[in-house]
Amino acid sequence: MSKEDGYKVHIEIPQLKELGFNKSQIARKLKISRPTLNKYYDLSLKEIEEIIESMNTRAKKANEYHDVILNWLKKHPDILSSVIYDKIEELAQGYPGFTEGTLRNYIRYLRKKHDIPRSKHTRDYEAVEDPPMGQQMQVDMGEKWVYKADEITRVKLYLIAFVLSNSRYKYVEWFDRPLTTSDVVAAHENAFQYFEGIPEEAVYDQDSLILYSENYGDLIYTHQFASYRLERKFRVYMCRTADPESKGRIENVVGYAKNNFAAHRTFINLEKWNEDCLKWLERRANGKKHGTTKKIPAQVFSVEKKYLKPVSEKIKTNSSDLSITYQVRKDNTIPIKGNRYSVPLGTYQGPKSYVKVLEDNDKYLIYDFESTAKLAEHKIFKTKGNLSKNSDHSRKKTDNIDKLIEKIVSLFPDTDKASKFLIRIRKEKPRYIRDQLQVIDKSLEAKEPETIAKALEYCIGNKLYSASDFRDVINFYDKEKIKIEDDNILLVADNIALNEKDKAKLAAKPAVRDLDVYQKIFDS
Repeated sequence: MSKEDGYKVHIEIPQLKELGFNKSQIARKLKISRPTLNKYYDLSLKEIEEIIESMNTRAKKANEYHDVILNWLKKHPDILSSVIYDKIEELAQGYPGFTEGTLRNYIRYLRKKHDIPRSKHTRDYEAVEDPPMGQQMQVDMGEKWVYKADEITRVKLYLIAFVLSNSRYKYVEWFDRPLTTSDVVAAHENAFQYFEGIPEEAVYDQDSLILYSENYGDLIYTHQFASYRLERKFRVYMCRTADPESKGRIENVVGYAKNNFAAHRTFINLEKWNEDCLKWLERRANGKKHGTTKKIPAQVFSVEKKYLKPVSEKIKTNSSDLSITYQVRKDNTIPIKGNRYSVPLGTYQGPKSYVKVLEDNDKYLIYDFESTAKLAEHKIFKTKGNLSKNSDHSRKKTDNIDKLIEKIVSLFPDTDKASKFLIRIRKEKPRYIRDQLQVIDKSLEAKEPETIAKALEYCIGNKLYSASDFRDVINFYDKEKIKIEDDNILLVADNIALNEKDKAKLAAKPAVRDLDVYQKIFDS
């Protein structure tokens, strides 16, 4: 701020106060921010002059980097002031003598003076033609916090929405717990019944309830959804993670359901909520003119449903259970309502490890997500911050590992060398010793003592104290042994001496008849 601006602020603030303007109105009138107004609101002219003088001094220090800053701005118009300040700190090897706020003001001044607006990276969008009738539906999920009748208690609801891409005819279903794959399949069945048919293709986000993984373009579906898709015979198109716009219609439907139907609606129970949602779909979402197409979805749908594949009898699913899906943490625990409950070691198999949890009176029953086998049972804590760990969910590491080493050592011809080899691995990889031993144990299966001895000798001689190295070495020697044996068999076969009887057979030649014999046969 210049001295002139400072004088103006000092004069106009009291005048505007007297006229009854509040702070927001004064800030708008003087075109300054609320923090700036608060800073000068009750100051005397002398105090304002001192602040401005201090600001100008700091600005002069920033001006020492004028050429450098201007060059950065011209080269990278979108560069942030925080990035420039960091670079200046690096050049100054410490505090440059002015704050980041001073630099922001200085950069604002330079941008204005040299006409360097901050460039904005915007994505170009284009209108996409609607697919033919009956060809495509889009599917997505969302969640929404709503209030119960007491207007104090909040409930988190989960929804899955479907929309036919041509007619914009919609179906929405709500749940009071996170969805499982069974829920997703059941909701599809309900949607197809509602649509009175099945489209050719369904478009999804890359959701773990549907897609297990994308292996370099090859889609691997969760087992349950894969079976369902084959039974109902519809194609699947998965949106790329960075390209949610390819399912723009459904994004709008999810937002519409959350911000129109669910907005300010009191939650009584799930049954009534879904019942009211169906009425809302009929009344508004499908019954009113669509903002883009300017057509009423229900009217267009009356034509589109003729192009849908007929839906057979409804497939029964096992989504009626009231279990909730939880993700397993790396330490093989499940976080539930501020507490942790253990599951058997090995349950965690990566970030997509899930279990189902059923609340039974004062206990949690934990089941495997795929096989539904019971994994654990825990008493529910009434306070937070607790850990419930079953004794059989932990292992006595030292005792078990010692026994495992003894067992593996006994498989080697030279137990003394083997013992030293495994102890060295344990010393170098203490955290992963169990995994190391299991790899070595497996690699010894069906191997000859000679091959085992060679592999051990090679690893010790070359200081290869790793299970994977030992496995590779022993597999190499095993393949070499098989190759040598095959070569020997061929070599022996080439050198087998023939006995006299075999020699006679080898020397035997077929009898050759005179052609006159055949001629007589033909003539007769």
